Amino acid sequence: MSKATLNYAQEQDKKDRLATYRTQFHIPKDQNGNDWLYFTGNSLGLQPKSTKQYIQQELDDWANFGVEGHFEAKNPWMPYHEFLTESMATIVGAKPIEVVISNTLTTNLHLLMVSFYQPTTRKYKIVIESDAFPSDRYAVQTQLEFHGFDVNDGLIEWKPREGEELLRIEDLETILDEEGDSIALLLIGGVNYYTGQYLDIKKIAQLGHAKNCMVGIDLAHGAGNIQPKLHDSGVDFAAWCTYKYLNSGPGSLAGLFVHEKHAHNKKLKRFAGWWSHNKSTRFNMRQPLDVIPGAEGWQLSNPPILSMAAIKASLDMFNTVGMDALRKKSEQLTGYFEFLLNQLDTENIKIITPSNPKERGCQLSIQVKSADKDLHKKLTAAHIITDWREPDVIRCAPVPLYNSFEDVYRMVEKLKEILNEK
Repeated sequence: MSKATLNYAQEQDKKDRLATYRTQFHIPKDQNGNDWLYFTGNSLGLQPKSTKQYIQQELDDWANFGVEGHFEAKNPWMPYHEFLTESMATIVGAKPIEVVISNTLTTNLHLLMVSFYQPTTRKYKIVIESDAFPSDRYAVQTQLEFHGFDVNDGLIEWKPREGEELLRIEDLETILDEEGDSIALLLIGGVNYYTGQYLDIKKIAQLGHAKNCMVGIDLAHGAGNIQPKLHDSGVDFAAWCTYKYLNSGPGSLAGLFVHEKHAHNKKLKRFAGWWSHNKSTRFNMRQPLDVIPGAEGWQLSNPPILSMAAIKASLDMFNTVGMDALRKKSEQLTGYFEFLLNQLDTENIKIITPSNPKERGCQLSIQVKSADKDLHKKLTAAHIITDWREPDVIRCAPVPLYNSFEDVYRMVEKLKEILNEK
């Protein structure tokens, strides 16, 4: 049977042990009741059907207990964030003491830079990838300015070579060889939002630490997608959102990681809040700050329970499935997507994401050289939900929890049809 057929795709779905998880998500539908082809889990994950029940539990406990829900709720609110820690740590490859769900992504990046970006007059520069997500760039820019440095001097970009889209680790090594004595921090996106390239964060940490630099990773496009093994990587810190591959809902809370080697260093500068303080004396109210060891020490305020309930619904599913099984299907599903795209009879299609499955997550970034945003609009009109990035790239993420091989096949067939119209 040819791989480039609907029958083949349907056969793969029949063999897929994770196929039933699709039924546990709300799939948007068109006016005729047919499922959309949804490929934007890299922007906003779909809603698990269990999310409503998890949130309703907290609404009921709020209604029934009022403030006493902090202690009497089925899932008491006081320690609620702790219910998420072990599952989240497993997903990102960390120890529980290294992980907490708290704040939002850019807030966490700023809080972590307060602690891990300690510039001097000689060692003050920050390295980011040239096509970093704007929030990372703005965060780094304003940190430099806050400390009194000129962004044009203090910000170093790790760029692809001319005519290439992907970053080369040897070029970062060159940057560090040439300017490492003046670099204080590397803040790198573990999976680049635009190209989908999954970088070797362990190697990045080794290179940075060899020059006495701190190393932080933005895992917004990595958490729940790839297996970053944060503890083993040796990076000093990381942060990520939970509303993409972790399906927690728009604008939901974020996660942060601080390596165990920093867990008990109370001399680290930080911006603290009530929830940064020792749990056993927190309600004495008049105690001097006694920072909690580990990642919990970067919390600020008591957690928003309704957001955490949505996160818990998703993490409980991840805990059941396991990242090993998700990654296995992800490589198969995205590999099939890549195969079909490569069958298109056009010189205008180019996949700029690495072809090596170990150097990418589930996203493929498709450059359509002759296209403008009208192509994306036509896909959307056909209820194929992708993400357009200027000037000519469509980002597509077949997510293993709810996308199928048939989804991928039908998407490529529609893309081919639209391209042939031109």
